[in-house]
Amino acid sequence: MDLKRVVVTGLGALTPLGKTVAEYWQNLEAGMSGCDFIQQFDVSKFKTRFACEVKDFDPTQYLDRKEARKIDRYCQFALVASDEAVKDAGISKENVNPDRVGVIFASGIGGLITFQEEVINFASGDGTPRFNPFFIPKMILDIAAGQISMRHGFRGPNYAVVSACASSTNAIIDAFDNIRLGKADVIITGGSEAVISAAGVGGFNAMKALSERNDDPKTASRPFDKDRDGFVMGEGAGALVLESLDHALARGAKIYCEIAGGGATADAHHITAPHPEGLGAKNVMEAALADARMSVQDIDYINVHGTSTPLGDIAETKAILHVFGEHAYKLNISSTKSMTGHCLGAAGALEALACIMAVTKDVVPPTINHFTDDPELDPKLNFTFNKAQHRTVNAALSNTFGFGGHNASVIVKKYKA
Repeated sequence: MDLKRVVVTGLGALTPLGKTVAEYWQNLEAGMSGCDFIQQFDVSKFKTRFACEVKDFDPTQYLDRKEARKIDRYCQFALVASDEAVKDAGISKENVNPDRVGVIFASGIGGLITFQEEVINFASGDGTPRFNPFFIPKMILDIAAGQISMRHGFRGPNYAVVSACASSTNAIIDAFDNIRLGKADVIITGGSEAVISAAGVGGFNAMKALSERNDDPKTASRPFDKDRDGFVMGEGAGALVLESLDHALARGAKIYCEIAGGGATADAHHITAPHPEGLGAKNVMEAALADARMSVQDIDYINVHGTSTPLGDIAETKAILHVFGEHAYKLNISSTKSMTGHCLGAAGALEALACIMAVTKDVVPPTINHFTDDPELDPKLNFTFNKAQHRTVNAALSNTFGFGGHNASVIVKKYKA
Protein backbone atom coordinates (compact mmCIF):
# COMPACT_ATOMS: atom_id res chain seq x y z
CA MET A 1 0.00 0.00 0.00
CA ASP A 2 1.30 3.44 -0.94
CA LEU A 3 1.28 5.74 2.05
CA LYS A 4 0.35 9.37 1.50
CA ARG A 5 2.76 12.13 2.41
CA VAL A 6 1.49 14.34 5.22
CA VAL A 7 2.22 18.05 5.56
CA VAL A 8 1.40 20.79 8.05
CA THR A 9 -0.70 23.62 6.63
CA GLY A 10 -1.98 25.48 9.70
CA LEU A 11 -0.81 26.38 13.20
CA GLY A 12 -2.47 27.79 16.31
CA ALA A 13 -1.27 28.51 19.83
CA LEU A 14 -2.43 29.94 23.14
CA THR A 15 0.47 29.94 25.58
CA PRO A 16 2.13 31.55 28.62
CA LEU A 17 4.37 33.33 26.08
CA GLY A 18 1.65 34.68 23.82
CA LYS A 19 -1.86 34.18 22.50
CA THR A 20 -0.89 33.57 18.86
CA VAL A 21 1.73 31.52 17.06
CA ALA A 22 3.61 34.68 16.10
CA GLU A 23 3.79 35.90 19.71
CA TYR A 24 4.69 32.45 20.99
CA TRP A 25 7.56 32.02 18.54
CA GLN A 26 8.86 35.56 18.98
CA ASN A 27 9.14 35.08 22.74
CA LEU A 28 10.57 31.57 22.45
CA GLU A 29 13.30 32.88 20.17
CA ALA A 30 13.94 35.77 22.56
CA GLY A 31 14.32 33.40 25.52
CA MET A 32 11.51 34.89 27.60
CA SER A 33 10.27 33.24 30.79
CA GLY A 34 6.51 32.79 31.01
CA CYS A 35 6.61 32.08 34.74
CA ASP A 36 5.24 34.27 37.51
CA PHE A 37 3.21 34.07 40.71
CA ILE A 38 -0.17 32.36 40.24
CA GLN A 39 -3.13 34.70 39.79
CA GLN A 40 -5.99 32.20 39.39
CA PHE A 41 -6.39 31.26 43.07
CA ASP A 42 -4.97 31.95 46.51
CA VAL A 43 -1.64 30.13 46.76
CA SER A 44 -0.49 31.54 50.10
CA LYS A 45 -0.60 28.12 51.81
CA PHE A 46 0.91 26.12 48.96
CA LYS A 47 4.51 24.90 48.72
CA THR A 48 4.65 26.16 45.13
CA ARG A 49 3.15 29.58 44.44
CA PHE A 50 4.09 30.14 40.80
CA ALA A 51 3.36 28.72 37.35
CA CYS A 52 3.35 29.60 33.66
CA GLU A 53 -0.20 30.87 33.20
CA VAL A 54 -1.93 32.13 30.07
CA LYS A 55 -2.11 35.70 31.25
CA ASP A 56 -5.12 38.01 30.94
CA PHE A 57 -7.20 35.42 29.14
CA ASP A 58 -10.80 36.50 28.58
CA PRO A 59 -12.74 33.77 26.74
CA THR A 60 -15.43 36.24 25.71
CA GLN A 61 -12.90 37.92 23.41
CA TYR A 62 -13.03 34.73 21.34
CA LEU A 63 -16.29 32.98 22.21
CA ASP A 64 -19.90 33.93 22.83
CA ARG A 65 -20.38 34.61 26.55
CA LYS A 66 -23.09 31.95 26.91
CA GLU A 67 -21.00 29.42 25.00
CA ALA A 68 -17.90 30.16 27.10
CA ARG A 69 -19.77 29.42 30.35
CA LYS A 70 -20.62 25.92 29.14
CA ILE A 71 -17.04 24.80 28.61
CA ASP A 72 -14.01 24.34 30.86
CA ARG A 73 -10.94 26.55 30.57
CA TYR A 74 -8.98 23.74 28.88
CA CYS A 75 -11.65 23.48 26.19
CA GLN A 76 -11.75 27.26 25.74
CA PHE A 77 -8.01 27.11 25.08
CA ALA A 78 -8.51 24.29 22.55
CA LEU A 79 -11.15 26.22 20.62
CA VAL A 80 -9.04 29.39 20.45
CA ALA A 81 -5.90 27.57 19.25
CA SER A 82 -7.79 25.43 16.73
CA ASP A 83 -9.62 28.49 15.37
CA GLU A 84 -6.26 30.11 14.64
CA ALA A 85 -4.95 26.93 12.99
CA VAL A 86 -8.03 26.46 10.79
CA LYS A 87 -7.92 30.09 9.71
CA ASP A 88 -4.17 29.89 9.10
CA ALA A 89 -4.67 26.82 6.89
CA GLY A 90 -7.34 28.63 4.85
CA ILE A 91 -9.84 25.80 5.30
CA SER A 92 -13.38 26.58 4.23
CA LYS A 93 -16.55 24.74 3.22
CA GLU A 94 -15.60 25.41 -0.38
CA ASN A 95 -12.21 23.70 -0.39
CA VAL A 96 -12.67 20.65 1.87
CA ASN A 97 -15.13 17.78 2.16
CA PRO A 98 -16.24 17.94 5.83
CA ASP A 99 -16.75 14.17 5.88
CA ARG A 100 -13.01 13.84 5.22
CA VAL A 101 -11.87 16.36 7.87
CA GLY A 102 -11.25 14.98 11.37
CA VAL A 103 -10.28 16.22 14.81
CA ILE A 104 -7.94 14.26 17.08
CA PHE A 105 -7.25 16.44 20.10
CA ALA A 106 -5.56 15.57 23.38
CA SER A 107 -5.50 16.50 27.03
CA GLY A 108 -3.63 14.88 29.86
CA ILE A 109 -6.16 15.67 32.58
CA GLY A 110 -9.09 17.55 31.02
CA GLY A 111 -11.55 19.65 33.01
CA LEU A 112 -9.93 19.49 36.44
CA ILE A 113 -11.00 23.04 37.29
CA THR A 114 -14.65 22.17 36.62
CA PHE A 115 -14.35 18.95 38.62
CA GLN A 116 -12.84 20.79 41.57
CA GLU A 117 -15.52 23.49 41.55
CA GLU A 118 -18.41 21.04 41.41
CA VAL A 119 -17.08 18.80 44.17
CA ILE A 120 -16.40 21.81 46.45
CA ASN A 121 -19.89 23.14 45.80
CA PHE A 122 -21.43 19.78 46.65
CA ALA A 123 -19.31 19.29 49.77
CA SER A 124 -20.18 22.73 51.11
CA GLY A 125 -23.94 22.15 50.69
CA ASP A 126 -26.45 20.15 52.69
CA GLY A 127 -25.76 16.89 50.88
CA THR A 128 -28.45 17.40 48.25
CA PRO A 129 -26.95 16.37 44.92
CA ARG A 130 -27.17 19.67 43.05
CA PHE A 131 -24.74 19.74 40.14
CA ASN A 132 -24.37 21.95 37.11
CA PRO A 133 -26.01 20.15 34.15
CA PHE A 134 -22.82 20.87 32.17
CA PHE A 135 -20.58 19.31 34.85
CA ILE A 136 -19.83 16.09 32.98
CA PRO A 137 -19.62 17.46 29.41
CA LYS A 138 -17.38 20.30 30.66
CA MET A 139 -15.03 17.90 32.42
CA ILE A 140 -14.50 14.99 30.04
CA LEU A 141 -11.32 14.66 28.00
CA ASP A 142 -12.97 14.15 24.63
CA ILE A 143 -15.11 17.27 24.67
CA ALA A 144 -12.45 19.52 23.12
CA ALA A 145 -12.34 17.33 20.00
CA GLY A 146 -16.13 17.26 19.93
CA GLN A 147 -16.46 21.02 20.36
CA ILE A 148 -13.93 21.74 17.60
CA SER A 149 -15.77 19.46 15.18
CA MET A 150 -19.15 21.01 16.01
CA ARG A 151 -17.76 24.53 15.67
CA HIS A 152 -16.56 23.88 12.12
CA GLY A 153 -18.82 21.06 10.95
CA PHE A 154 -15.99 18.54 10.56
CA ARG A 155 -17.41 15.02 10.37
CA GLY A 156 -14.30 12.86 9.92
CA PRO A 157 -12.48 10.82 12.60
CA ASN A 158 -13.07 12.44 15.98
CA TYR A 159 -11.66 11.43 19.33
CA ALA A 160 -9.35 12.35 22.20
CA VAL A 161 -5.98 10.90 23.11
CA VAL A 162 -4.67 10.64 26.66
CA SER A 163 -1.21 9.46 27.66
CA ALA A 164 -0.39 12.03 30.35
CA CYS A 165 2.32 14.41 29.16
CA ALA A 166 2.79 12.49 25.91
CA SER A 167 -0.88 12.98 24.96
CA SER A 168 -0.68 15.58 22.21
CA THR A 169 2.35 13.98 20.56
CA ASN A 170 0.36 10.75 20.40
CA ALA A 171 -2.55 12.75 18.95
CA ILE A 172 -0.28 14.15 16.21
CA ILE A 173 0.97 10.65 15.40
CA ASP A 174 -2.60 9.32 15.23
CA ALA A 175 -3.58 12.17 12.91
CA PHE A 176 -0.52 11.48 10.76
CA ASP A 177 -1.40 7.77 10.55
CA ASN A 178 -5.05 8.42 9.66
CA ILE A 179 -4.07 10.70 6.80
CA ARG A 180 -1.24 8.62 5.37
CA LEU A 181 -3.52 5.58 5.40
CA GLY A 182 -6.12 7.54 3.44
CA LYS A 183 -8.78 7.62 6.17
CA ALA A 184 -8.99 11.42 6.09
CA ASP A 185 -7.76 14.33 3.98
CA VAL A 186 -7.31 16.83 6.81
CA ILE A 187 -7.11 16.49 10.60
CA ILE A 188 -6.96 19.23 13.22
CA THR A 189 -4.79 17.89 16.00
CA GLY A 190 -2.94 19.03 19.09
CA GLY A 191 -3.64 19.32 22.78
CA SER A 192 -4.86 21.55 25.56
CA GLU A 193 -4.42 21.74 29.32
CA ALA A 194 -5.57 24.03 32.14
CA VAL A 195 -5.00 22.58 35.61
CA ILE A 196 -3.43 25.49 37.48
CA SER A 197 -5.81 25.11 40.39
CA ALA A 198 -5.73 24.08 44.05
CA ALA A 199 -6.19 20.43 43.04
CA GLY A 200 -3.56 20.59 40.31
CA VAL A 201 -0.85 22.41 42.20
CA GLY A 202 -1.63 20.64 45.48
CA GLY A 203 -1.62 17.24 43.83
CA PHE A 204 1.71 17.71 42.08
CA ASN A 205 3.19 19.25 45.25
CA ALA A 206 2.13 16.19 47.22
CA MET A 207 4.16 13.94 44.92
CA LYS A 208 7.14 16.34 45.13
CA ALA A 209 7.19 16.91 41.37
CA LEU A 210 7.10 20.73 41.30
CA SER A 211 9.85 23.26 41.79
CA GLU A 212 9.48 25.19 45.06
CA ARG A 213 11.73 28.09 44.05
CA ASN A 214 9.29 30.75 45.28
CA ASP A 215 12.06 33.31 45.78
CA ASP A 216 12.85 33.35 42.04
CA PRO A 217 9.97 32.00 39.93
CA LYS A 218 11.22 33.46 36.63
CA THR A 219 14.20 31.10 36.71
CA ALA A 220 12.52 28.15 38.43
CA SER A 221 12.31 26.03 35.29
CA ARG A 222 15.95 25.24 34.62
CA PRO A 223 16.37 22.02 32.61
CA PHE A 224 19.84 20.48 32.70
CA ASP A 225 21.04 22.90 35.37
CA LYS A 226 22.75 21.37 38.38
CA ASP A 227 20.31 23.07 40.77
CA ARG A 228 17.04 22.08 39.08
CA ASP A 229 14.45 21.07 41.66
CA GLY A 230 11.34 20.01 39.76
CA PHE A 231 9.09 21.12 36.93
CA VAL A 232 7.04 24.30 36.66
CA MET A 233 3.39 23.84 35.79
CA GLY A 234 2.17 25.47 32.58
CA GLU A 235 -1.08 25.71 30.68
CA GLY A 236 -2.22 26.44 27.15
CA ALA A 237 -3.04 24.81 23.84
CA GLY A 238 -1.35 24.05 20.55
CA ALA A 239 -3.11 23.10 17.32
CA LEU A 240 -1.83 21.83 13.98
CA VAL A 241 -3.63 21.23 10.72
CA LEU A 242 -2.28 18.07 9.10
CA GLU A 243 -3.17 17.37 5.51
CA SER A 244 -2.29 14.91 2.78
CA LEU A 245 0.17 16.46 0.38
CA ASP A 246 -2.01 15.87 -2.68
CA HIS A 247 -5.01 17.51 -0.99
CA ALA A 248 -2.92 20.49 0.12
CA LEU A 249 -1.50 21.00 -3.35
CA ALA A 250 -4.92 20.65 -4.97
CA ARG A 251 -6.35 23.52 -2.93
CA GLY A 252 -3.20 25.65 -3.12
CA ALA A 253 -2.44 25.57 0.59
CA LYS A 254 0.77 26.96 2.04
CA ILE A 255 2.97 24.23 3.49
CA TYR A 256 5.05 24.70 6.63
CA CYS A 257 6.79 21.34 6.69
CA GLU A 258 6.29 17.60 6.34
CA ILE A 259 5.58 15.09 9.09
CA ALA A 260 8.24 12.44 8.60
CA GLY A 261 7.35 9.82 11.21
CA GLY A 262 6.55 9.05 14.80
CA GLY A 263 7.00 6.43 17.47
CA ALA A 264 5.47 5.37 20.77
CA THR A 265 6.83 3.09 23.51
CA ALA A 266 6.48 2.33 27.22
CA ASP A 267 9.10 2.31 29.95
CA ALA A 268 7.27 -0.48 31.81
CA HIS A 269 9.24 0.67 34.83
CA HIS A 270 7.53 3.04 37.33
CA ILE A 271 4.37 5.12 37.66
CA THR A 272 6.23 8.45 37.65
CA ALA A 273 10.02 7.96 37.43
CA PRO A 274 11.70 7.37 34.05
CA HIS A 275 13.80 4.32 33.38
CA PRO A 276 17.19 5.32 34.85
CA GLU A 277 19.05 4.49 31.62
CA GLY A 278 16.37 6.09 29.43
CA LEU A 279 15.42 2.76 27.86
CA GLY A 280 11.92 3.80 26.80
CA ALA A 281 13.21 7.14 25.52
CA LYS A 282 15.92 5.37 23.51
CA ASN A 283 13.38 2.98 22.02
CA VAL A 284 10.90 5.68 21.06
CA MET A 285 13.48 7.81 19.24
CA GLU A 286 14.68 4.75 17.36
CA ALA A 287 11.06 3.90 16.48
CA ALA A 288 10.42 7.41 15.16
CA LEU A 289 13.58 7.33 13.04
CA ALA A 290 12.65 3.93 11.64
CA ASP A 291 9.12 5.06 10.85
CA ALA A 292 10.50 8.14 9.07
CA ARG A 293 13.13 6.02 7.27
CA MET A 294 15.75 8.48 8.43
CA SER A 295 19.20 8.07 9.93
CA VAL A 296 20.51 9.80 13.03
CA GLN A 297 22.60 12.05 10.76
CA ASP A 298 19.39 13.47 9.26
CA ILE A 299 18.34 15.10 12.56
CA ASP A 300 19.62 18.59 13.38
CA TYR A 301 17.59 19.52 16.45
CA ILE A 302 15.87 17.73 19.31
CA ASN A 303 13.24 19.51 21.37
CA VAL A 304 13.66 17.38 24.46
CA HIS A 305 11.10 16.51 27.11
CA GLY A 306 13.50 18.27 29.51
CA THR A 307 11.19 18.99 32.43
CA SER A 308 13.80 20.27 34.91
CA THR A 309 13.51 17.22 37.16
CA PRO A 310 16.66 15.64 38.63
CA LEU A 311 16.07 12.15 37.22
CA GLY A 312 14.30 12.89 33.95
CA ASP A 313 16.86 15.19 32.39
CA ILE A 314 19.70 12.72 33.01
CA ALA A 315 17.78 9.72 31.67
CA GLU A 316 16.81 11.54 28.47
CA THR A 317 20.40 12.64 27.89
CA LYS A 318 21.62 9.06 28.25
CA ALA A 319 19.04 7.98 25.68
CA ILE A 320 20.13 10.64 23.18
CA LEU A 321 23.77 9.60 23.50
CA HIS A 322 22.84 5.96 23.05
CA VAL A 323 20.75 6.58 19.91
CA PHE A 324 22.81 9.30 18.21
CA GLY A 325 26.33 8.34 19.20
CA GLU A 326 28.94 10.79 17.89
CA HIS A 327 26.25 12.68 15.95
CA ALA A 328 24.79 13.75 19.31
CA TYR A 329 27.58 16.32 19.52
CA LYS A 330 26.49 17.89 16.23
CA LEU A 331 22.89 18.31 17.36
CA ASN A 332 21.23 21.27 18.95
CA ILE A 333 19.21 20.22 21.97
CA SER A 334 16.84 22.50 23.84
CA SER A 335 13.98 22.41 26.30
CA THR A 336 11.36 25.07 25.63
CA LYS A 337 9.77 24.06 28.94
CA SER A 338 12.37 26.38 30.45
CA MET A 339 10.14 29.17 29.06
CA THR A 340 6.60 27.72 28.91
CA GLY A 341 6.74 25.46 31.93
CA HIS A 342 5.36 21.96 31.54
CA CYS A 343 2.00 22.23 29.80
CA LEU A 344 1.25 18.53 30.42
CA GLY A 345 -1.16 17.26 27.75
CA ALA A 346 -0.54 20.36 25.60
CA ALA A 347 3.26 20.10 25.81
CA GLY A 348 3.72 17.83 22.79
CA ALA A 349 1.71 20.08 20.49
CA LEU A 350 3.43 23.27 21.63
CA GLU A 351 6.85 21.67 21.33
CA ALA A 352 6.08 20.17 17.92
CA LEU A 353 5.09 23.69 16.91
CA ALA A 354 8.45 24.96 18.16
CA CYS A 355 10.14 22.29 16.03
CA ILE A 356 8.09 23.31 12.98
CA MET A 357 9.13 26.93 13.41
CA ALA A 358 12.76 25.88 13.91
CA VAL A 359 12.62 23.97 10.62
CA THR A 360 10.85 26.86 8.89
CA LYS A 361 13.04 29.67 10.28
CA ASP A 362 16.36 27.81 10.75
CA VAL A 363 16.53 28.98 14.34
CA VAL A 364 16.80 26.79 17.45
CA PRO A 365 15.06 28.26 20.53
CA PRO A 366 17.13 28.20 23.71
CA THR A 367 17.11 26.41 27.03
CA ILE A 368 17.02 29.38 29.38
CA ASN A 369 17.85 29.65 33.10
CA HIS A 370 21.16 27.83 32.89
CA PHE A 371 23.54 28.91 35.64
CA THR A 372 25.54 25.88 36.79
CA ASP A 373 26.76 22.91 34.76
CA ASP A 374 25.66 19.49 35.98
CA PRO A 375 28.71 17.20 36.23
CA GLU A 376 26.48 14.21 35.48
CA LEU A 377 25.71 15.57 31.98
CA ASP A 378 28.09 15.34 29.01
CA PRO A 379 29.61 18.84 28.62
CA LYS A 380 30.13 18.30 24.88
CA LEU A 381 26.37 18.27 24.20
CA ASN A 382 24.94 21.52 22.86
CA PHE A 383 21.94 22.31 25.05
CA THR A 384 21.49 25.73 23.36
CA PHE A 385 21.82 27.40 26.73
CA ASN A 386 20.34 30.87 27.27
CA LYS A 387 20.39 32.12 23.67
CA ALA A 388 18.77 30.99 20.41
CA GLN A 389 21.11 29.70 17.73
CA HIS A 390 20.81 30.16 13.98
CA ARG A 391 21.62 27.04 11.97
CA THR A 392 20.14 25.01 9.15
CA VAL A 393 17.44 22.76 10.59
CA ASN A 394 16.40 20.25 7.95
CA ALA A 395 14.72 17.94 10.45
CA ALA A 396 13.74 18.15 14.10
CA LEU A 397 12.62 15.53 16.61
CA SER A 398 10.26 16.27 19.50
CA ASN A 399 10.22 14.06 22.62
CA THR A 400 7.41 13.84 25.16
CA PHE A 401 7.21 11.40 28.06
CA GLY A 402 4.33 10.90 30.49
CA PHE A 403 3.58 9.48 33.91
CA GLY A 404 2.84 5.79 33.52
CA GLY A 405 5.90 5.36 31.33
CA HIS A 406 4.34 6.66 28.11
CA ASN A 407 6.84 7.87 25.48
CA ALA A 408 6.12 9.52 22.13
CA SER A 409 8.39 11.13 19.53
CA VAL A 410 7.52 12.85 16.27
CA ILE A 411 9.83 14.06 13.48
CA VAL A 412 9.19 17.03 11.21
CA LYS A 413 11.31 17.98 8.21
CA LYS A 414 11.55 20.65 5.55
CA TYR A 415 9.03 20.12 2.75
CA LYS A 416 10.52 19.30 -0.61
CA ALA A 417 8.34 18.83 -3.67
